[in-house]
Amino acid sequence: METIIYLFTGIVGSISTYYMSTQMKQGPVRSSALLTLVVAILFYLFPEVLSPQLSKNIPVVFIGASFIGMVSSTQLSTYMGLSLAGVIFALIYINTSRFFDGFGGALGTSACISLLVVLSVPFFKSKRGLTIGFLQLRRLVFRTKKTKKHESITL
Repeated sequence: METIIYLFTGIVGSISTYYMSTQMKQGPVRSSALLTLVVAILFYLFPEVLSPQLSKNIPVVFIGASFIGMVSSTQLSTYMGLSLAGVIFALIYINTSRFFDGFGGALGTSACISLLVVLSVPFFKSKRGLTIGFLQLRRLVFRTKKTKKHESITL
């Protein structure tokens, strides 16, 4: 039962942050911070509503999932993809959280890994396989930016 609650928290955290960031025009950082603050305050004020284990871990899972919701809409714009990334994040958290004790950045790293997994799915589904991924990476790295000619200002 705890696993299902963590998975649901991962989905809600990623989707709600993304929705608040894109639809309510609050920006990714403000959306993540505000929603995480609300969840943390609720579990701080009412810790007896759920078991102590859940009351301790749900805010942590929520903030990690909110990192997923901070993704740009140009990179990932489907709620299904956000949900999948939230589920993957929750599974990573459930299975590896004891290994990250004392290390900083574990939530952000886990969120990044889950987003990369979801973003790589289209490359594996294409007929060309990974070659299209390498082409897109090359295009991203070596793209030329159109530069405007700057007029020199003389004093």
